[in-house]
Amino acid sequence: MTMSSTSHDAKNSFVIHGHISATPELFATIFGARSSNESDPAADCAIFAINPSAGIDPETIELWKSYDEIQMPRMVIVTVLDGMELDFDDAVMVGSRVFDPLVTPFLVLHGENGTPIGTISLQDLSTVDYSTVPPTIGHSDEELGQLVEEFRVEYLESTEEFGEGSFGAGLLFPAIPINPANNLGIDIVRKYLRELPSRD
Repeated sequence: MTMSSTSHDAKNSFVIHGHISATPELFATIFGARSSNESDPAADCAIFAINPSAGIDPETIELWKSYDEIQMPRMVIVTVLDGMELDFDDAVMVGSRVFDPLVTPFLVLHGENGTPIGTISLQDLSTVDYSTVPPTIGHSDEELGQLVEEFRVEYLESTEEFGEGSFGAGLLFPAIPINPANNLGIDIVRKYLRELPSRD
């Protein structure tokens, strides 16, 4: 049973689903969640971990659908690891087809050797380089801004259509790139989870 409280001590309950190749147990540890192969309607949010190289298995698709009726807040985290043949964009395309249409508030930035090292926000074009300690926060240059413009327009239209609080209401499903090796995206996921209201 998930209790809700106005106390600052109240802690939301998160469940993580995903094929073993997407290391859901690792992410459960990182986000203080529970990894499970079963639907958990008492949770405050269901997080779906995807490994682009492995695709999305039928069991994970069924788990996603099991939350439709109760409009459970859901997000997708996509592993963006070095040397992956398939990437974030591929996983989002597949997820949008077999889950629900996903939105991408952030895109992956790669280093000169092709390694995923950072993110760019489609909301304000701010960038974070996770290859430095602490991560370097910056802003996209004109060339990068033009490269992501089409994605940005699409993202802003989606968020405008559903309005503020749409993630917590289970109407908008963000897909976040994540790499535990350099902490890419982990702060983004935590920010989304902090925005969630406690459920009764």
